[in-house]
Formats: sequence, C-alpha cells, structure tokens
Amino acid sequence: MRKDVLAFVGMMMAECAQTGLMIAGKAAMSDGMSNFVFVFYSNALASLLLLPSSYIFYRSRRPPLTFPILCSFFILGFIGFLVQFIAYAGIFYSSPTLGTAMLNLIPGLTFILAVIFRMERLEWRSFSSIAKSVGTVLSITGAFIVTFYKGLPLLMTSSMSKSSRLLLLQLSEWVTGGLLLAISCVLASAWLIIQAVFGSAFQVTVSAWCLHQTGPVFVSMFKPLGIIIAVAVGVIFSGDTFYLGR
Repeated sequence: MRKDVLAFVGMMMAECAQTGLMIAGKAAMSDGMSNFVFVFYSNALASLLLLPSSYIFYRSRRPPLTFPILCSFFILGFIGFLVQFIAYAGIFYSSPTLGTAMLNLIPGLTFILAVIFRMERLEWRSFSSIAKSVGTVLSITGAFIVTFYKGLPLLMTSSMSKSSRLLLLQLSEWVTGGLLLAISCVLASAWLIIQAVFGSAFQVTVSAWCLHQTGPVFVSMFKPLGIIIAVAVGVIFSGDTFYLGR
C-alpha cells in the first residue's frame, strides 16, 4: 500500500517535471536553439546528476556490466534519444500544450504493445480490460482531434490579430507538429515496454522507479495530467491562446 502511494505521488511529480521541461524546451527553441542541442544539454545535465547518485545509493546492488546489459542500455538510449528529438521537433512546430495532449496516446499504445508481448492479459469479461480498451480508443481518437481540429479561440491574447494567411501557415505547422509528436509517442511506448522487459534526471529516475514497482501501463496512465499543467502555465504565464480543440 505504501509503495502504491509513493508511486502515485512520484508519477505526479514526474509529470510536472516533464511538462516543465517541455515548456523550457519550447522557450529555448523559440530563441534559436535547435532541438538537437536542447536534447544534448538536457541529457548531459541528467547524466551529471545520475551517474554520481548511482554510485552513492546503489553501491552493493549494481549488477556487472555484461554485454547483454550494455546492448540493453544502447537500445534504450537510442530509442529515448529518438523520442526526445522527434518530440521537441513537434513542440517547435506546435506548442507544449499539444505536446502534453499527445502524450495521452502513450497509455493506449503501451497497453496495445503490452498485450502483444503478453505483459497484459486482455479478458473481455474483466471490467479492467474493458476500461483499458475503451480508454485506448478514446486516447487515439482524442489525439486525432487535437491534431487536426484546433477549434475556436476561447481565451485570446491581444497579440492574436493575425492575417488569415499566417493563421493557415500556423495550422499547417500545428498538424506537422502533431504528427511528429504522435511518432514520438509510439517510440515512447516502445521505450517503456523495452525497459520493463530488460529490466532529464529527476523525471527519468522517478519514472523508472515507478515502472519497476507498478509496470508500464500504470506509468503511462499519468500522461494526461501533463496537459492540465501545460494549459495552465501556457495561458497564465506565456499568453498562449486556449482553443476549443484543446
């Protein structure tokens, strides 16, 4: 029971950290920094924090670095890099709000992959399986809606008096960003499954601990929390427009 509560609180904190990182990434890329450079800096900082902590907290429980473990690290690192690189490219074309909204794809995609790899059992007589299946359909449907339907502005800033040509260009970039974010969500789901099979510093550490305590589906279920945080921060502090499609 205590581990369940810690995992719940930990995932809420991890989602806050991930949303903050998305907002910081959007601000940095808007000032001219490329998504590749931002991913490099964020991972370099995470490595500086994680490497010393692993020696401090896990002195007696570190497994030997065998070749299969090194291969697992490489696969996880490569997929994780692709997730961040493509995701921040999508955020550059759209916004952190769409980025967090598209994270709603991850629970459904993770559930599908978990069923394929027999980490989850799909039983139509079970209420849990039915709820997960319906949630998967809704999350994928919602991702299409927020990508292709922006809707009317509900909260508009004073800087929104733009020409129709500029708005059309923004819509095209919004769709491009949404498609890139969808690809990153597929890779992120695969990353969770691979990490469960094989066994930014704070967010990765907490998510990894919760992953081993509860499983990949539980971790991915907290992704919708990010959109609430991103919408609030974007509207209040960044002056973003809040559209009906969001």
